[in-house]
Amino acid sequence: MPRAKEVIVGVDLGGTSLRALVVSGKNEVLALEKTPTNPKQEPAGLIADIAEVAEEAVRAAGLKMREIRAVSVGAPGSTDPARGVVHHAPNLGWRDVALGPQLKALLHVPVLVDNDVHVGAIGEYALGAGQGARDVVGIFVGTGIGGAIISKGRLLEGSSGGAGELGHTVMMVNGPLCGCGKRGCAEALASRTAMERDVRAAVKKGHKSVVFKIMKEAHKDRMTSSIIVRALKKNDKVMRKVLQRAEFYLGILVANVVNLLDPERVVIGGGIAERLGEDFIAPIRASAFDHFLRHQDFHRVRIVAGQLGDNAGALGAVVLARQRLG
Repeated sequence: MPRAKEVIVGVDLGGTSLRALVVSGKNEVLALEKTPTNPKQEPAGLIADIAEVAEEAVRAAGLKMREIRAVSVGAPGSTDPARGVVHHAPNLGWRDVALGPQLKALLHVPVLVDNDVHVGAIGEYALGAGQGARDVVGIFVGTGIGGAIISKGRLLEGSSGGAGELGHTVMMVNGPLCGCGKRGCAEALASRTAMERDVRAAVKKGHKSVVFKIMKEAHKDRMTSSIIVRALKKNDKVMRKVLQRAEFYLGILVANVVNLLDPERVVIGGGIAERLGEDFIAPIRASAFDHFLRHQDFHRVRIVAGQLGDNAGALGAVVLARQRLG
């Protein structure tokens, strides 16, 4: 049985699912509970759902909430970790929601809050593909592109908590429109949303693709990572070409990161990296190497896929909580 007050609950609050891990002081997962996220409800309702899934996970671990040191949440949006506030979470429709204080009032334990990509990167750094390195950059490719910078083992937050927005590195002046309202961001060139846009444009021009047939069969209204993989297995030439373009731009993004920050390791996370592994990473690595400033970085800097999958965020939230609680 883990020692009292060493156990932390890590919560990954996503736009589609909510996952809670009960984690011992030795980072052993004692219990896991998950449930679909209902983003249409008011913030108070969703916060009550977070409290419920956290309590269920604690019960499943054979513990009581009073034995928990803290609950740590990774939220999908800009956050103020000092106050536990989620400033803007578009997938949830949240603006300036006091997640930390409200959840603490329900659970009666300390609650910490941070950005989901930040905690995912911390998870990979401490327990996944970043182990053994002190300077790590995480790049997570999904609906958008998120980033996080870990310097000397600590998350680099910046003066206002906004450091690491690598997906909004401008890579093509007057390029495609990004969700942020600017043009030519990495996210507008290489995210899953950008890939879907490019597949649709190719089909509109008359090129043949099975992507949308697969989406219909799978009852998906968005091109998910699984759809991409299924299309590639069917040797879809449009999907292959679009993916290669995204990999090229991701490589340039990685090169910019390496030239600017000089990390030991760059971890590429997200569903596509998880599903395709080295087949996705190798072209990114090759593109990055072509744009490295220092030739010695070819052998020194490792560019790898994430290892923790769906648990990266919740595990990272636990690790970050331990760092902040001391």
